[in-house]
Amino acid sequence: MKMNKLVVAMFAAGVMASPLAHATNGMLMEGYGPISTGMGGASMAFDNGAAAMANNPATLGLMEDGTSRLDVAIGGLHPSVTSKMAGMPDANSGGKSYFMPAGGWVKKDGPLAYGIGVFAQGGMGTEYTANDWVSAGAGPSRSEVGVGNLIVPISYNVTPDLNLAGSLDFVWGGMDLQMAMSSGQMGALAAGGNLTATGAGAAGLPFFLAGATNVGYFNFTDGSSFSGKANSTGFAGKLGMTYKVNKQLTVGATYHSKTSLGDMTTSGAQMSMIDNAGTMGPAGTTYTLNGTVSIVNFQFPETYGLGMALQANDDLMIAVDYKRIGWAKVMKNFQMTFSTTGMGGLFMDMKMPQNWADQDVFNIGLAYRTSPELTLRAGANLANNPVPDSTVNPLFPAIVKDHFTVGAGYTLSKVSEVNASLVYVPKVTVTAPAASGGYSIDHSQLNWQLMYSHSF
Repeated sequence: MKMNKLVVAMFAAGVMASPLAHATNGMLMEGYGPISTGMGGASMAFDNGAAAMANNPATLGLMEDGTSRLDVAIGGLHPSVTSKMAGMPDANSGGKSYFMPAGGWVKKDGPLAYGIGVFAQGGMGTEYTANDWVSAGAGPSRSEVGVGNLIVPISYNVTPDLNLAGSLDFVWGGMDLQMAMSSGQMGALAAGGNLTATGAGAAGLPFFLAGATNVGYFNFTDGSSFSGKANSTGFAGKLGMTYKVNKQLTVGATYHSKTSLGDMTTSGAQMSMIDNAGTMGPAGTTYTLNGTVSIVNFQFPETYGLGMALQANDDLMIAVDYKRIGWAKVMKNFQMTFSTTGMGGLFMDMKMPQNWADQDVFNIGLAYRTSPELTLRAGANLANNPVPDSTVNPLFPAIVKDHFTVGAGYTLSKVSEVNASLVYVPKVTVTAPAASGGYSIDHSQLNWQLMYSHSF
């Protein structure tokens, strides 16, 4: 009974406090759990604790029979993002620390393994002041996007060598956005058919777009790193398998479905039109409308993963994974609608082309047991940048590529252990072409995870 109460309390806390994460492999985490992350994110074919439900749920079947395990973790993501425009002071993002609780409980009972867990799936975000060039004098610029999961996995030993598994994932997403756009940027969208407006208030839009110095400002935020003003829920799922080729070699594979989230919606949104050019009335006048924003069909992608783990000797394990992340199907456009009863009624539908590419990720790691208590880990997560230079945005700089990781695990007693990982992400710099703004963005990271585990 005490165990049940502990699990319920932990997941209630996790649902309430699951935060928004920062971009790593696109918008996905570079690894789930410090055991995997310490090995470059490899996880397809070896026991990596409760984080298996976020990686490959079939590895739960590799647990020792008759054991239960509770993992409680905290992670920190610490990005450094600078956006540069010729002739302007550098804009340094103030979003430098994002903290993520996570946890899971799993049990192996004969051929069956099952559990429940809460994990942040990923996200991205930046924060600029009202004085930064990114904000165009309209107000603070801020983006926070996060997706989390409540996961229920089940794994079954079909034979002593073959495990098959699946999971049902309850998914929630949140978004904050404070975004300035010049009338020229909005006009280019309108000319390409990516910005339309209907209702009586739409008559004022051509006058606003006619002013070269006019600025539009979209604002919906709750100011928190642990939630989003616009939010939605939905579902996803996973399939997985592992197969022991022999005593030394295990192979694994997994498929993560695309999320099925509803549109992220909030009625507490504002759209301002800053009439610097005086095309709508007195120059310098700001017209602000209160209304409802919806982020239309924002999804996280399907992922395919393959991997192997080689137990080279009693103390050394080497793991190699490959993942294919399907960004192209879910990040073609960022679509946002705004509706209001102001100005006689206005409905605006805006699509910002993204055209992300699919991402190839290679995870390489090793674990070496130096003593019965201490295991050391190291690895690399090598990937391409999925964001085209022509559509990269200072508010959404999901451009980092490679991650280099170290980690360690220490057994405290027969029933408890701690694991930790540290991830260094070298700086990546991209420059948008002149037609897309001509700015450049630098992005690097230093991330960590810490986990306590208790066996029953």
